[in-house]
Amino acid sequence: MSKKEILKQLIDHLFDFDSQYQGEKEYTMADFAGYLNASHGSQLSGHRDLAGGEEQWVSTHQDDNTQIATMLVFIYRYAVMYFKKAIKEGKIHTLDEFSFLIVLMTYPSLSKTELIHKLVMEKTSGTEVIKRLLKQEMIEEFANPNDKRSILVTITAKGKKEIADLLPRMGLVGGVVVGNLSQAEISSLSFLLRKLDDHHNDIFLNHRNLSLEELSEKTKHNQISRLQS
Repeated sequence: MSKKEILKQLIDHLFDFDSQYQGEKEYTMADFAGYLNASHGSQLSGHRDLAGGEEQWVSTHQDDNTQIATMLVFIYRYAVMYFKKAIKEGKIHTLDEFSFLIVLMTYPSLSKTELIHKLVMEKTSGTEVIKRLLKQEMIEEFANPNDKRSILVTITAKGKKEIADLLPRMGLVGGVVVGNLSQAEISSLSFLLRKLDDHHNDIFLNHRNLSLEELSEKTKHNQISRLQS
């Protein structure tokens, strides 16, 4: 295909994207690149099918949204499997412990609540992770000088060493997780996942007590508002 033909197709795709865009009035090149990759990227030559031949009505009710939710769960499980291979040696035993430490590496200190919220965890589960890290002396806690009700945590030299030792292997995990994606697909996936994280983190911090039905209605309302803006 000649450059002229590619350019013509690119312009046609831009007009299609502009007519279908469901976000704000102004969009970015990243938005357009994500659209191109999703709508006109290379097609898979084959994929594994979870469904059997029974109860066909189940398959007919499996829309793209349901498939995405299912695939995200699977990808998480694959990632955990690879992570376990990375931590066979060392004192970091779970992905949660690694996540808490890597975040604390980038702050002088955080309150326990701030740290738990950044890692999108419930208070009870997050508190257990903090207790394990304190027991292993990879973090330490101290009173917040500006708020006596708050306890701050910070990473210790021991924790920093464990992270420094593990990071190269985590790089290998990341490379295995992105698997057979091209660099352009990796960039598009990274953009889309960050966009989803912004959406869901707002729900986690501000609306998580809503029912599933209320969250569904809120999401639909937001989509309509973007279309009308």
